[in-house]
Amino acid sequence: MDQFLQDEEGVNIAYQKIPGESPGVVFLGGFMSDMTGTKALYLEEQCKKWGKAYVRFDYFGHGVSGGEFSKGTIGRWLSDALRVLDTLTEGPQILVGSSMGGWLMLLTALRRSLRVMGLVGIAAAPDFLDDFARLSSEQQKALDENGICYMPSQYGDKPYPISAQLIEEARQHRLLQSEIPVNCPIRLLHGLLDQDVPWQKSVQIAEKVHSKDTQLTLIKSGDHRLSEDHHLKLLGEKVWELMQQ
Repeated sequence: MDQFLQDEEGVNIAYQKIPGESPGVVFLGGFMSDMTGTKALYLEEQCKKWGKAYVRFDYFGHGVSGGEFSKGTIGRWLSDALRVLDTLTEGPQILVGSSMGGWLMLLTALRRSLRVMGLVGIAAAPDFLDDFARLSSEQQKALDENGICYMPSQYGDKPYPISAQLIEEARQHRLLQSEIPVNCPIRLLHGLLDQDVPWQKSVQIAEKVHSKDTQLTLIKSGDHRLSEDHHLKLLGEKVWELMQQ
C-alpha cells in the first residue's frame, strides 16, 4: 500500500519503502513517469534479495502524488527528492536516476554530498529543457500565448504538458555549462538508440563531474527506456558494484 509524506505546502508525496541495511537505494524516476515503472520495481526486488533499504516515490504531480503536473518545476521535484532522502532514509545512499531523474540525482548529490555515496544514471538528462528544437511553430505560439504547450509522447496517448514556468525555472538548475563538483563514484548507462536523450549527454556528464571514479557504458541495442531483461541485469550489476565500495 502506498504511503505518503507531505511537502512544504501540505501536498501528499507518495512513496514505497522497504527496510534493510545501508547503503540503501533511492530511485528517482523520469519526466511524467511514476514509481511503478519496470526499473523501479526491478531494483526493489534486487534490494530485497540483498537485504538493502530501498525507496521509490512519485514527485509532485506524478503518479499518485498530489499536485497538478503542469505546475511542477525542476526545483519543486528536487525538493521532493531532498525531502525523501532526509526523511525516509538513514546512512549512506546510492541514488539511481532515470532520464530527468538523472538530472535530479546530480542536483541532490550536490546538496547532500555527505549522504550520497554513489550515483547510477540511466539515460540521464540534465538540462533537457534547454533543447527545444522539436517545438513546432504552433507549440511555440501556444507557449507564448497561454503559458503552456503540449508535446506528443512516444510512450502513450497522453501528451507532455510543457509550461513556460517549467522552462524558465529550469535555467536556475543547469549543470552542463560548467564543472559539476560531485566526487562520489558514478556509473552512467545510455543506449545508442535513444531518441529522446542523445547518448552524448552522458559523455558531457562524465566530462563535467569531478569524480575520477566515473564510468560510462554505452549500449548499442539500447533505447531510452533500457527496460529489457539484459538492461535490467546490467543496472543491477552497477548498483551492486557501488555497494561493494
